[in-house]
Order: sequence, then structure tokens, then C-alpha cells
Amino acid sequence: MPELPEVEALTAFLRENAVGHVVTRVDLAAVQAIKTFEPPLSALGGLELTGVARHGKFLDLDVSGLHLVVHLARAGWLHWRTGLPPAPPKPGKGPLALRVHLDDGHGSRPASGGVGFDLTEQGTRKGLAVYVVRSPAEVPGIGRLGPDAMQVDRETFVALLAGRSGQLKGALTDQTLLAGIGNAYSDEILHAARLSPFKMADKLTDDEALRLYDAVRVTLGEALARQLGQQAATMKGEKRSGLQVHARTGLPCPVCGDTVREVSFADTSLQYCPTCQTGGKPLADRRMSKLLR
Repeated sequence: MPELPEVEALTAFLRENAVGHVVTRVDLAAVQAIKTFEPPLSALGGLELTGVARHGKFLDLDVSGLHLVVHLARAGWLHWRTGLPPAPPKPGKGPLALRVHLDDGHGSRPASGGVGFDLTEQGTRKGLAVYVVRSPAEVPGIGRLGPDAMQVDRETFVALLAGRSGQLKGALTDQTLLAGIGNAYSDEILHAARLSPFKMADKLTDDEALRLYDAVRVTLGEALARQLGQQAATMKGEKRSGLQVHARTGLPCPVCGDTVREVSFADTSLQYCPTCQTGGKPLADRRMSKLLR
């Protein structure tokens, strides 16, 4: 799932490559992806892409006052294209959800092939969402976002966790509490902070809360530094290369050498290092696992 570092890097990439271009056409290939009907997608045609912003894990393209807002969900991605086919795609064929055609930056269509980007989503479980709105605040998910994980100050962060009943893993990934952190980076942050994913958020000591805050800043900051300047096509690989525990079940922890363990749930999983995070004790691999003391 693209999280704060990847969406921020995509934002920077589009600012450099797409801002200043005029949208010449938008093709919808997956009807379930579009969540709004007024203004229609066709309203974007002929308007200039004037800015790009990020709200948590939402990508916001300002098209002369209209906003094309995208949530890439678990398996979505943005692909920059320099040779888009002129014919509209066939709906429901393959992973393509939306295609945006742009002019050549000089007010005309490219002579051969088109420039623009595709939004795609792999797998059968579709969650990618596209909105055309006059204000990003009209998107329900944006309206509910908590403070941005890279912008929240230490005092606010500590207060938010102190007022949250529930496990740390769930707290970090709750977008209404903190915006931008998903499954992968929450695993990485908890590993860096040396905290169990099942420790209760409102039971942190002062030292643990400060360690967690620092881990959020450092983990996301380092991931963003690796992503900025990357082409959209290489960002996923760059994310994987920097992970310490997430998606590394059975491999040695790069910090202590212990075997990275996994807890599986109905539709997701988390990874952690017992030595670094749970005093050497493995967590029970079931949905109702509790912190092992």
C-alpha cells in the first residue's frame, strides 16, 4: 500500500512532470473507481493542471480549481506514460482504472503517442478511489483525517496516544488519529521504537512515547529521502529495499539477527522482531493476540 513517503514522492514527481500541462482527456476504465458524479470527469478536459498536494495518503491534483483526488488503496499505483495510445481503453479489461491524457506542455497534443498517466490496481479486491470535487474537504476520507504524521508536534502526538484506548499498531494506522501511516511503516516504526505492536497506546511511559515519536519522524523521513527524485516506476522497489521487518517474515532482523515473526489476521498481517520488540517472546498468531508480558 502506498503510504506517506510514496504519496509525497508521487506528489513531487507530478509537480515536476505534470504541472503546467493541460488535461486533454480522461478515460475511465473501472467504473467502481469513481466515487463522485458532479462535477463529471469530463469537466477536467481543457483545464490546466496547476498544482499537486498530499492529504495523508490521498493524492490531490488541482486542475484549475477542480480537484482530481486519488486514494491508491492497497494495490493501486500511478504510472507515468510517454506513449499513451489514442484509442480509449476497454472498460473492465486488466488493472487499468483511469487514464489521464495531457498536452505536450505547449498547448497542443503530442504528434505521436500521448503523455499522461495511468492509475492501475492489481488483484480482485478493488479499493482504488477517484473523486472530482471543488474542494478536497468534500472527500469524506480527507475530512476525517487527523494531523499529518510528519507535521504533528511532539506534545500533540503524546496527547493523542494518551487519549487512545487500543493497541499501538491500530493507533498508528488509524487515519483519524494520525494521517499517512499504513501497515508497512507502522511495522517499521514500532521496530525502530522497540515496542510491541500490541502494547496499549494509553499505557506508554514518557520514554516510550518519545521513542515512538522519534521513530515516526526518522522512519518516515528516511523513507521519504529515499523516494524523492525516484521515477514513479522505481518507487515500489525502493520502498521494499528499505524495510527492516515488514514483509520479511522468516528472515533475520538486520538489527539483532533474530528471526522476524508474523501475526496474521483475516485480511492483513504484521511483522516484528521478538528480541527487539517483545522481550524475546513470540506473539500469539491470532486476531485476539495480547501483549505477552
